[in-house]
Amino acid sequence: MTYNLLLGPVIALVGWTLVMLVWMAAKRFPQLKGRAIPDGARGTDLPAGPHNWPGHNYEHLLEQPTIFYAIVLALVAMNDSFAFNVYLAWGYVALRIAHSIWQATVNSVKIRFPLFALSTLCLVGLTLHAALRFIHG
Repeated sequence: MTYNLLLGPVIALVGWTLVMLVWMAAKRFPQLKGRAIPDGARGTDLPAGPHNWPGHNYEHLLEQPTIFYAIVLALVAMNDSFAFNVYLAWGYVALRIAHSIWQATVNSVKIRFPLFALSTLCLVGLTLHAALRFIHG
């Protein structure tokens, strides 16, 4: 059976999100050791610092990428086979992974923002292509 190549980036980004979940847990659990955890506490309630950076990134991977999943699945539903969309989707995933690694380790906005902006441009391109395909059927 053959699958639409746009599904590869979706699977990869879900996998990466799970990697960031494990990274977040590995950084936060030592911070919780020996502490009483009040009812209603959240990870963001922990003291600020590098141990929270992977958690912040994990939250980011549950925000804008939901739009990525929706637009890519819309393209798949329209039987899109435009190779450039596959490149845009993989570009989005690669940039989000780079953004994750940067945010979880160095966390300098000077580099983080351009990575985010470039990934957003990939998302805009995918959305425009999906809209044009939908309009022109």
